[in-house]
Parts: sequence; C-alpha cells; structure tokens
Amino acid sequence: MLSTWFWIQLAIFILAMIAVIVVATKKTKTIDDFAISGANLGPVVLGLSFAATVMSAATFMGYPGYSHAWGFSNLWLYLSLSVATPIGFLTVGKMIRKVNTTQRSLSLPDWLGDYYNSDFLRVGSGLIMLFNLFYIAAQFSAGAQIFETIVGTSYGVGLVIIAVIVIAYVFVGGSYADIYTDAIQAMLMIIVAIIVFISGIVIFGDGNMNTAFTNITENFKGQDGNLLKVFNPESNYYAFSAVLGLFIIQFAFASQPQLFNKVLSLKKPQDLRKMFIVYIITTILCLLVLFGGFYSRVAVPELQNPDLGLLAYVEWGMPAFLGALVVVTILAAALSTTDGLFVVMSTVFANDIYRKFLVKRGIVKVTEEQMQKTARRISRWAVIVVGVLACFLVLSPPPFLGDLMWIGISGVSAGTLGPIMYAVFSRKKASPRAAEASMIFGLVSYLIIVLTGIESSPLAAGGWATCVGIAVMVILANVLKRPDDQNG
Repeated sequence: MLSTWFWIQLAIFILAMIAVIVVATKKTKTIDDFAISGANLGPVVLGLSFAATVMSAATFMGYPGYSHAWGFSNLWLYLSLSVATPIGFLTVGKMIRKVNTTQRSLSLPDWLGDYYNSDFLRVGSGLIMLFNLFYIAAQFSAGAQIFETIVGTSYGVGLVIIAVIVIAYVFVGGSYADIYTDAIQAMLMIIVAIIVFISGIVIFGDGNMNTAFTNITENFKGQDGNLLKVFNPESNYYAFSAVLGLFIIQFAFASQPQLFNKVLSLKKPQDLRKMFIVYIITTILCLLVLFGGFYSRVAVPELQNPDLGLLAYVEWGMPAFLGALVVVTILAAALSTTDGLFVVMSTVFANDIYRKFLVKRGIVKVTEEQMQKTARRISRWAVIVVGVLACFLVLSPPPFLGDLMWIGISGVSAGTLGPIMYAVFSRKKASPRAAEASMIFGLVSYLIIVLTGIESSPLAAGGWATCVGIAVMVILANVLKRPDDQNG
C-alpha cells in the first residue's frame, strides 16, 4: 500500500515540477538567466529556496540517521544549523549582494575572481567546486535507497531514476527551475517535518510531549547509555572541540556556492532581511525531522543502516498515505539541493572558465552572440557530465550519507571562506596573492587533516581547515602589498 501511494504522489509531484519547468524554460534566455535568474527574484521565494537547498536529502535521511545512531548528542547539529548557519548568512549575504550590484558576478568563483581581480582565484576556486560531486552523490544515493527500500527496485536502478529526474529538469530550466521548484519543495518539507515530529509525540506519549520524551529517554537508557550523553564518544560530537569545529563549518556552510547563488539572484538588496526571516523560520521547522531518528531508534533498534531510520519509522508507525508523503518529500529534498549544485557546477564551466577566462583573455575568439550560445550549451551539457560522475561515486551506498555530504561542503569552505570573510570584514582589498594562498593552504590543510585522520569528525575536519584558510588570508593580507598601495 505504501508503494502505491508513493507512485501516485510522486506522479503528482513530477507533474507539478514539469509545469514549473515549462515556465522556467521560457525565461532562460542567457547564461545570466541560467545561473542567477537574471538577479530578478523576490525575498520570499528565495528564502524558501535557500532553506530547501540547505535541507537536502542528507538532512532528511542522513541527519535522522545520525539521531538513530548517536541519540541526543545529535541535537548539537540542530543547534548549529539553527544558529551558526544563519549567522554566517547574515555576516556574508549583505556584503556580497551589495558588491554584486556593480560587479554582476554569476557564481562564487566568479565573485571571488572579480573582487580580487584574479583569474587564478576564479579558475582555482571553480575547480574546487568539484568537491560538490560528493554532495551531489550523497543526494543521489539517498534517492536510490528510497527506491530500493520503498519500491523494491535495485539500488542501481534507483540511482539511475533519481539521476535522470534531476538532470532533466536542470538541463532545461537552469536557475529559474531550481529556485521555483525549491520553494515548492520547501513548503512540502515544512509540512512533513512537523508531521514527523508530532507523530512521535502521539505514538510514544499519547499526545503528551513530556511523556513521549520521558519514554524515549528510558528506552535509550536501556539500549545504550551513550545515546543520552551530551558528548557521545561514538559520534561526530565526541568532545567540545569537535562541536566547536561543527559550529565553525556550519558558519562556513552559509557561503556554499549553491547558497551564494541564491543571494546573487535577489532583485533588491534591501530585501535581504526578509529573505533571511523566511529562511530561518523554514529551517527551524524543517529540522524537526531530526527527531524521526530518535523515534526510529525506539521503534526499530535493530536497524543495520542508520540512514534508513526515518524510512523504517515511517513504515512502522504511519498510515500509508502519510508515509508516502514523507518519502516523496525526501526525494524533493534531494532535488532541492542537487539542482542548485548542478547549476553551480555548470556555471563554473560555462561562465567562470569559458566566458570569464578563455573568452575574456582572448584564448577563445567569438562574437557576443556566439559566446552566449556556447555558454548555454556548455552549462547544460556540464549537467550531464557532472551527474554521471556523481553516480560513479555512489555505485555502492556510503556508511553515512551525512559524512559524504560534508566532504563536499568542507573542501569548498576550506578553499574559499578566507577570501570571502576578508572581503566582508576588511575595508581595504587584500592582494590577490593573499587570496590565492588562502585558497591553496585551506584546501591542502583539509586534505592533510582527512588523509592523516588527525580529526575523526568529518564536520570538525572541515572547520579546522577553514580556520587555516582564514588565518593565512589575514596574515598575508597584512604582509603583502595591497592593490591600493601599489596604485598609490
């Protein structure tokens, strides 16, 4: 019965997305339209889209998976996403949107390259975006596991289905399709997260929240005392230092390229506050889905794969209609993040490398009309190439979807946050060489931390590498000659 309701609701959802794509296709005429919707969107739709992009399938499967595996210590993740990421958004968003009213950049690498007048930074940070292949792969794996668990297809068939759905509508609609479908998906995610949260109170506490969590706590105590600990030694939150690293990387998360592009799409810079309010309310409500992992640990404690916790709980305790709605929404979460990442990755090749480097430097000589046509073609075919590569990364499902996702986030943050933060807080521009060195040292430090196993938490590893990149930026910005000094 759950499978039947799933197919019915998925068909309705896809038809709604097709309708949005048809409208988006008519609006996508230039590479600017494909990348940032012509910088012509309002705060409500962008606030919903921003939140939906943060709340990926890894959030709706991987984060409840953390809750299932590690218990109440995963509330650190809820707190960090509710506090650190919004602070990062407020810190960075206003400045980058203000600068972009004159800069007119189309992506994070483009913005950094234009701001510091460095093609090395533009192309280098563009190539760093390849880390997002891991992020995309996590979403694909989540979708594949849904089809395998709920429908009964093989994991490989599910992987192909989810990849084709995402690639098709980004290939056609670009950023307009990304943002408008994200807004719809965000509203679905809010509804489902609230349903999941309330369901546990009804099932385990007969409608009384205190009773429900008292019973859950007693159950956890009987299973494993570590599930009740603030710092679970078996988790990513094993000590205060790991939690501090978590908050640092969540702050950096607000400057991820797929989120950065949402800010650049805002029509009026003064509407940024409204966009933020919509985003934070949506985020806090969506994160209630993490409690589904606590519920699944009580309902199906013998589960071997924690990432399937929410799906197992849905099958165990919800009516088929509601269960199918949860499953379709998880797929929507996968789409809402993945489409934004695809737009970012394709923009890197079409705009940042082809348009702003090869054409601008005269390496490729074409007319404006030819350049626009070729850039649109590159942006769309890059979507297919990226999708295929991401599928290869998850031909077998990873142990934790969340961990795979954070490889992508951490690599990008380590290489780019130093130059971004200095641009936000400094009144004077730093030397391009300082920004380039920050990018290199941040990225290399992340690789060293991960490959040597110095930090066991994949979230904290990204936080420490990001700190290295920022430190290098600050030091070299005050050592090397600034552009203003050289001009003077």
